Formats: sequence, structure tokens, C-alpha cells
Amino acid sequence: MPDTLQASAGVLNERQAQIAGAARALLDAEGPEALTMRRVAGVLGIKAPSLYKHLPDKAALEALVVAAGFAELAAALAAAADGAAAADKAHRGDAADTAGKLTAIAGAYRAYAVAHPHLYRLMNYQPLRRDLLPGGLEARAAQPLAEAAGHDEARARALWAFAHGMVSLEIDGRFPPRADLDEAWRAGLAAFAPPAAFPSPEPQAGRITG
Repeated sequence: MPDTLQASAGVLNERQAQIAGAARALLDAEGPEALTMRRVAGVLGIKAPSLYKHLPDKAALEALVVAAGFAELAAALAAAADGAAAADKAHRGDAADTAGKLTAIAGAYRAYAVAHPHLYRLMNYQPLRRDLLPGGLEARAAQPLAEAAGHDEARARALWAFAHGMVSLEIDGRFPPRADLDEAWRAGLAAFAPPAAFPSPEPQAGRITG
């Protein structure tokens, strides 16, 4: 019987950890098309049927990789939020504090997606199998964003939708080559913070301002 109870609880045995590592390496190198039971078995030097002793199907294989991605993202966002809080301790509670935290979290989210585009797509471009993920993992990844949004669920979801749309367009190469993405991020984040947090730049000659 597959060790699905351990996997769903977020505790991997040695073989599951090896499988997860092999799957992640294939995904990072070749994209989601390479993430098959046969290819993973080949990397491990075993036959594909042997994988079924540890995982029931490809969905469970993908869930192992997705879970690792959420754990990494949660750590990156938490570190960014903590860093922003430490930097803004002198003006905690004002607009600059909100702006600093939003900017730091958004920057960490963008950096993770750009650094791991195949994993990001696997995590977000298909229905999320929450039933196969460790309990509380998704909430842990969302916590820094929820705190930055003042624990307002609708605001937090809108902010995540903005960030997801921006990074998806970036990693999929949909922005024009000369697009100023940093300015686009600044403009978008300004909608989620007090007006004083993100003052509008002075209009420049020759640029569309209306």
C-alpha cells in the first residue's frame, strides 16, 4: 500500500524524499511534460511500477513537488515580511510601514516565481489538489500576505490575484520587451496601500499621463 498517509501529513520517508527530489529536478530542467512516473523512475534507477509502492499516481507525485514549492514560498514570504518589519520599526503603523511590507512580500513572490517558472506554473496553473497537501500548508504560505492586507480576505485575494497575474505574464513572456515592470508593480501595489505610501511619480514629457 502506498505511504500516502505520511505524504499527506507532510512527513516523507526516505524513498518519498528521493522521489520528490528527482521529480523536482526533472521539472526544473525540462518542464511539466517531463514529470512522469516513468521519467522519475529512470532518474532513480528503478522501474516505474516500483514507484507505486510509495505513491498511488501522478497526481500524488505532482502534489509532493507542489507541497515543497509552497513550503519554500511560505519561508520566502515570511522572511520578506520579517525583514520589512525590522526595517520599518521606526515608523510602525504608518503608510510607509504598509508600503514596505507590501513591497517586500510582492518582491519575494515575484522573485520566487521568476526563479522557478515551471514549479510556479505547476502550483498555480491548474486546480490545486488541497486534499493531497499537508494540512495548513496553503494557509502558512498565505499568512504574510493576509497580514499585510490587514486580514481582510477580499483585499488579500485581490492582492494575490494582482501578483499572480503580473508574474504569470512575466514568466510567460507576455509583456512588451521594453515594458517597465517595476513601475507596473509600484502602480498596482499602490491600490492596496494608503495613498501616502506610494506617491505618484511626476509626469514626464512625452509620456501618456491620462
